[in-house]
Amino acid sequence: MCEFCTKHGEGEKWYLQAKNYSADLNSDLKRRKFAIDFFRKTTEKAPRDLKRLEWLSSFPRIIQDMVKGLVTWKQKKEHFGQVVPLEDVEKILSMVNTVVAFPCLCRKVTIKKEVRCCFGLSISPAVDSVISSILCDSYLNGPEVQGIEKVDKETALKMMKEFETDGLAHSVWTILTPFIAGICNCDRSDCLAMKITVSHDLKMMFRAEYIAQIDWELCNGCRECMGLCQFGALSYSYSLGKVAIDLSKCYGCGVCRAGCTKGAIFLKPRNNHPQVAQVW
Repeated sequence: MCEFCTKHGEGEKWYLQAKNYSADLNSDLKRRKFAIDFFRKTTEKAPRDLKRLEWLSSFPRIIQDMVKGLVTWKQKKEHFGQVVPLEDVEKILSMVNTVVAFPCLCRKVTIKKEVRCCFGLSISPAVDSVISSILCDSYLNGPEVQGIEKVDKETALKMMKEFETDGLAHSVWTILTPFIAGICNCDRSDCLAMKITVSHDLKMMFRAEYIAQIDWELCNGCRECMGLCQFGALSYSYSLGKVAIDLSKCYGCGVCRAGCTKGAIFLKPRNNHPQVAQVW
């Protein structure tokens, strides 16, 4: 299991621990200040940070690895994510009391559009929970935005199923770890954290606790799954007429299953596969 499971989950999946969504963590003043600064300043900082990453690529590899390691260490303490499959998203939703949909911060930076595909979570039953008020006060206060929208759990799950059919991978995110503030639905072209993690090899999120597998007896080689993978983990063998998974690239999001009409793709626990059990 990932290191957060050991540190914050008592050996179980850390994002399925109710204590990591607790009202006490949510109301912590230090966390509130961090969240306010995060939502206010990220749209300004993110473009500069991406330029710095490109600049870093000109340095020797040993320097790159050292800097990236320090950044990842800092992010794990402040704002870090983990990919989760839809079945675990459903478990998360069953634990929380309030779900609000709001425009994605990453897409506001990368494509300059308001795309409502992020969800704030709270144990608090109140619509005006701390995370909601932070979003309104520090991020959604311009004339061009519509603010937050409270949604019931069934609607949130339905929306995420629809995102999955479009190839978006689900991920949970902390605001000063271990407090979990929300679920995002990411793609590599628009999501800053996913782009930085996959394309720049600077870890901002853990892979899922799972790995995808293909039953070749069921696979008919239609390749519909390949267009949904954000991580480049799927390939097609012309001679065999089958799709294969590169386990070293698979993040275990399970999104590829949404394109498989034969039910040939399934997830298995990452820990059960020695080749990738320690690949996060």
